[in-house]
Amino acid sequence: MVVIDFTFKEKLDRLIGGELHSYCYQCGACVGDCPAAKYSKQFNPRKIMLMAQMGMKEKLVCKDSIVWECTNCYNCYERCPQDVRPVEVIVALKNMITEEGLEPDDVKKIVDSVKKNGRTVDISNLVNRRRTELGLKPLEEIPLELIKKIFSDYPEEKDK
Repeated sequence: MVVIDFTFKEKLDRLIGGELHSYCYQCGACVGDCPAAKYSKQFNPRKIMLMAQMGMKEKLVCKDSIVWECTNCYNCYERCPQDVRPVEVIVALKNMITEEGLEPDDVKKIVDSVKKNGRTVDISNLVNRRRTELGLKPLEEIPLELIKKIFSDYPEEKDK
């Protein structure tokens, strides 16, 4: 027996990108050109859309959710004849996971790095030296106060 979690579906409907999940009619166009589906036996955007429609929160919003395998290539967005935008539904699901503090450790490290220095990775002297060798300009400073303001606008950051 399948029990649909309507509370989850309603919450997904309120998130930017999540509101179109109910319009998916399971044609499979999203899977055909999906690089993540090509290289992962578990990842299938069509199945993710079905699980969202079925309100299967426990399968989608969890510590090791399959949605993190999405490459955000937007092929499914371009292919969907119903304009459901599966990648945006998946991004909304990632946001729900993060909101519940269940994102993978690697994602937490990237977010912490952006909060700390405005970049996804630390920049060392070696990086700038190599850029100079390649004829590239040194990396510019990131306006950290602006980054901190952006993060402080999120309710979960205000509580910390």
